Amino acid sequence: MTITTWLDQQHEKDLQRLRRFCLMDDDFMTKCFEGDVKYIQLVLRIILCMPDLIVVDVRTQVFMENLLDRSVRLDILATDSKGRKINVEIQRSDKGAGWKRARYNSSMLDTHFLQKSGELDDLPDTYVVFITEHDVIGKGKPLYHIGRYNFDTNERFEDGSHILYVNGEYRDETPIGKLMHDFSCTDPNDMYFEELAERVRYFKESKEGNVIMCRAMEEMREQTWQASRNFMVLRMLEIGKYALEEIAAVSGLSLEEIKKLQAGQGA
Repeated sequence: MTITTWLDQQHEKDLQRLRRFCLMDDDFMTKCFEGDVKYIQLVLRIILCMPDLIVVDVRTQVFMENLLDRSVRLDILATDSKGRKINVEIQRSDKGAGWKRARYNSSMLDTHFLQKSGELDDLPDTYVVFITEHDVIGKGKPLYHIGRYNFDTNERFEDGSHILYVNGEYRDETPIGKLMHDFSCTDPNDMYFEELAERVRYFKESKEGNVIMCRAMEEMREQTWQASRNFMVLRMLEIGKYALEEIAAVSGLSLEEIKKLQAGQGA
């Protein structure tokens, strides 16, 4: 088999995989929502029940680090016209949507957006929204809006932080039921919301969109391969039987790259 034939076969596999994608696939979803605020604005207006919400900025795959060097990658981070920060996460695995994960994301938003010289009262309102494939809370509701509560006075404790879980299994003729239907659609022609269908159709059916998504899948494969190779090098270093030159020959990494991994291992 020639390299050209192999690349053609890989490209065809990518196109077949692309046809099976829906908005519940986080990598596909982030591509669909990056670059133009109108798509995430439509989604947030429905989920947050804020028909007048105006999104002024949207970023995808946002990395945040805290002082302990514990980073988090946010699928989507949007800012609205009132300065509210809204993190949207797609989770097909129930385990990835745990309560502590939501709490951690919320705390990272607070830490990241409090200016060094700013007052605590200047903290923006934050929303962490998990759209989950299954009803992780299990009460059959379309969504669950979670906030703090004063148990002694039986009143909500309005500190500006909000966590929402959206039930991806929910279906009915309401906007949220239709939206969750659209998030699970692989065929844009079956979607209710034409704006979302238009975006999905672009990446699935246009030549330009296909190129963007196939390139993204190539990058994901490269990242996975790089991570696997780094893991192999670290294991070989840990075993301690191999010279650095031997590790370089097996892994394909340079001696400099291996020494950097070695230095990080001892940190």
